[in-house]
Amino acid sequence: MKKSIKDLGDIKGKKALVRVDINVPLDENKNVTDDTRIQAIMPTLNFLKEKGAKIILMAHLGRPKGEKNPEFTLAPVAKYLSKVVGEEVMFIPDVDDAEKMIADLKDGQVALLENIRYYKAEEAKDDDMTFANQLAKLGDFYVNDAFGAAHRNHTSTAKLAKVLKPAVSGLLMEKELRCLSQALDNPTRPFTAVVGGAKVSSKIGVLENLLDKVDNMIIGGGMAYTFVKANGGKIGNSICEDDQIDVAKAIEKKAAEKGVKLVMATDVLVTDDFSGNGTNKFVKINEIPDGFEGVDAGEESRKAFADVLKSSKTILMNGPVGAFENPKFAEGTKEVLKAIVEATKNGATSVIGGGDSVSAAKKFAKAEDFTHVSTGGGASLEFIEGKVLPGVAALDDK
Repeated sequence: MKKSIKDLGDIKGKKALVRVDINVPLDENKNVTDDTRIQAIMPTLNFLKEKGAKIILMAHLGRPKGEKNPEFTLAPVAKYLSKVVGEEVMFIPDVDDAEKMIADLKDGQVALLENIRYYKAEEAKDDDMTFANQLAKLGDFYVNDAFGAAHRNHTSTAKLAKVLKPAVSGLLMEKELRCLSQALDNPTRPFTAVVGGAKVSSKIGVLENLLDKVDNMIIGGGMAYTFVKANGGKIGNSICEDDQIDVAKAIEKKAAEKGVKLVMATDVLVTDDFSGNGTNKFVKINEIPDGFEGVDAGEESRKAFADVLKSSKTILMNGPVGAFENPKFAEGTKEVLKAIVEATKNGATSVIGGGDSVSAAKKFAKAEDFTHVSTGGGASLEFIEGKVLPGVAALDDK
């Protein structure tokens, strides 16, 4: 277990240097269009404010690649954050001026540094700690609340924690680690994982690691067709990774050895026009005609998926089961989420992890319908694979 801000004791008047993930979408007028990530850090900000700490936030926006590019400025985010916090957030346009400006911060006041990725040293792969030492001067202790960037071995996410102590997690980071760890390491059974998405290759680590932990694994989305082809089925024009066919066979073999029930779609919705405006029909998953591709779980499969989910006590979803971005191909993913919501109401623990699953969960349900919706796409994926996240490893142990 890692230490969190709750383990710090008296921090009144102390400077908290806090890495957050407020990489939010902006429209062409630089207005925030989705503030989920901002709302997610508020418990940490409110905790530090109540304790009378001076709060200096570090964050990134997009990929400016080590250049000061006005397109990626955090200034509009500072303005929006001021509204959420209820008082002006001091915006610091340059790290070099930060020390001077921070001297004026009052207890409980919040400042935000300009995009930390404006500086090449932030993403540098070397062991040079110059930038980390410069940033360390800005705080009395370090807080990492950016789970979404915890898989990055960057200065503000990992190196800084080695030079500025104590180095602790914020409340969001603590919740992410607790919910994901509990699902993976101490699940109430039966434990079911839904693994979807387009490619087997991007989910090999997830499939491998979860086979050691789950009772049931639902495999959906584009990756299913590689499994179908591995078993000699006809998949028409469906997405398939021929170089992963042996991997699919090995996963099926390992599941059988471990006694894990693999739940695959038996029927699918296919189309001859990915925009959805052509012929859309249901067929058996291993009999997809030429010129057609599978885009969603079929009616029979949706029911089979839902039955497994409703009888589960722990559920982890990582990837949708169809091309849900198109409303015509969204029913399968909708039904899966509906079943997870129902299971959660009946006492199951449900964790939604990974970018596309989170988008789908937001689209077709409410965050509070699940036990936990992860804020980190890449980070939750690596965590589920069993990888060590640099931003977590660098924090102080309890």
